[in-house]
Amino acid sequence: MSWIFFVMEFANVYQDAQRAGAYDTLEFPGTYYLAFRDIPAIILAHVTGKRALDFGCGTGRSTRFLKRLGFDAVGVDIAEEMLERARLKDPVGEYRCVDEDGLSALGDSAFDLILSAFTFDNIPTSEKKVRLLDGLRNLLKPEGRIVNLVSSPDIYTHEWASFTTRDFPENQSARSGDVVRIVMTDVDDRRPVEDVIWFDDAYRENYAAAGLELLQTCRPLADANEPYTWVSETRVAPWVIYVLSGARR
Repeated sequence: MSWIFFVMEFANVYQDAQRAGAYDTLEFPGTYYLAFRDIPAIILAHVTGKRALDFGCGTGRSTRFLKRLGFDAVGVDIAEEMLERARLKDPVGEYRCVDEDGLSALGDSAFDLILSAFTFDNIPTSEKKVRLLDGLRNLLKPEGRIVNLVSSPDIYTHEWASFTTRDFPENQSARSGDVVRIVMTDVDDRRPVEDVIWFDDAYRENYAAAGLELLQTCRPLADANEPYTWVSETRVAPWVIYVLSGARR
């Protein structure tokens, strides 16, 4: 469900016209609403300044989200098919094709906020995660923050307003680093998405290894009064939001 890396031999599954077209129609329906509902309040509590990076921006919905919050935001991704869609929707926006080795070109200590929305769901190893997190840390201003929005391991073992996993019982026994499968039901492209499951203890180890300090963890639950037909969302959190500072300098 991310926009940047795929797990098998690091091929980029999102460099795919059909997948890009499906994501291009997707904004914040159903379960995705919960992923972004609390982010404005989290940003308000933790972030000063208005320069933002959307790491793994895909077709640009999270970049446009940041811009609506008043940020001067640049979106980066490795999938040119996705970026082309982002530029069509936001012709005045800044969207760059940048691989993991090109992060330093974005500028040392350049950003007040780095948002990564689902990107780390598809980064396959601790070594690769830590290397990217360390690269992102170097892009932060001294008081800057990383907001890392990821899929909870529970999302791969329950049914949801926007996802189904019933055809993948093997997800139940997955450990950090294993491939898991899930189907998005809010788009026409019903091919299973393959993610890498990653548990909280493994993320915490990665953050510490990259010199990041964990400031807050948020697991948003749905409210029964919200205008969606929830399935598991009122009792099981589908997403985890980590707020991080660049502790090591």
